[in-house]
Amino acid sequence: MQTDNNEKYELYKFTADKGQTPLRVDKFLVDRIENISRTKVQTAAEQGYLFVNEKEVKPNYKVKPDDVVVLKTYYKPEKINLISQNIPLNIIFEDDYILIINKPAGMVVHPAYGNESGTLVNALLYYLKELPLYNTENIRAGLVHRLDKNTSGVMVIAKTEDALSNLSKQFFNRTTKKIYKALVWGVPKEEEGSITGNIGRSLKDRKKMTVFPDGEFGKHALTHYAVYRDFSYVSLLDCTLETGRTHQIRVHLKYLGHPVFGDVEYGGNEILRGTRYTKYKQFIQNCFKLMPAQALHAETLEINHPQTGERLKFTADLPENFKQLLEKWEQYIQNR
Repeated sequence: MQTDNNEKYELYKFTADKGQTPLRVDKFLVDRIENISRTKVQTAAEQGYLFVNEKEVKPNYKVKPDDVVVLKTYYKPEKINLISQNIPLNIIFEDDYILIINKPAGMVVHPAYGNESGTLVNALLYYLKELPLYNTENIRAGLVHRLDKNTSGVMVIAKTEDALSNLSKQFFNRTTKKIYKALVWGVPKEEEGSITGNIGRSLKDRKKMTVFPDGEFGKHALTHYAVYRDFSYVSLLDCTLETGRTHQIRVHLKYLGHPVFGDVEYGGNEILRGTRYTKYKQFIQNCFKLMPAQALHAETLEINHPQTGERLKFTADLPENFKQLLEKWEQYIQNR
């Protein structure tokens, strides 16, 4: 963030790929900046804050290979009152450098305007309040990655600045390994496979992500999957992330034709496989009630210890309702 004449601005800088096809600069930026609209980009351009190769341009400028695009937008900070809260944490491992937890579904990771309590950061500000890294001015505390609100599972938290820097590099360089359990609609044709497709914000609904298979929009994303258990109408998958895009597994699995069971945002909360019998429909509704969020759990995380370099593997148990959901499907298949 930069400050000019006591005004705060956010500066964004991107270099177009060598294979970039001509694309309006406002579309180019909207796909690369979270929570920004074309209107905001166009307003910035009108104010003289949109540049390509150090020259002021209009929103309809066509971005070409190797173009350097810079956008400056006025930043109005939202007041977030960071508070520490004594919220119980499910701790898997802890030493002087890292904290490994099993995050429950339903817990938001970061506080935001209008949602300032009950988050993981609120819990960390209380639990680690004696550490310099955890003061009430640091909204991200020692977090180096995140999980969606309704995704449960293993997370690593840094307890020192050095650990934070080390872990951030590991995630950036993709030397970590993350494996998720996902219950999905249907059974993939191949028992093992990979899903490749750029992921970016939907052009129709900015709150959702989508796959852009031709690569014009979004960022490269790669997910590997393997069928762990076949329940005929649904299947339990192991999903390994090569990249870490927002909603990656959920979006990729929908693109594959197998949305995560119970996923409201990506269509998994509808009956997509099975019979038309009333008894079956009631069974599915009972499953949805048992697990009202998406059936997705971050089961395994591998990292190098930020101090010793030792390779460590941590596993988070499935939530009880996830286990019960699998048991219900097991019984249903046996009793068909």
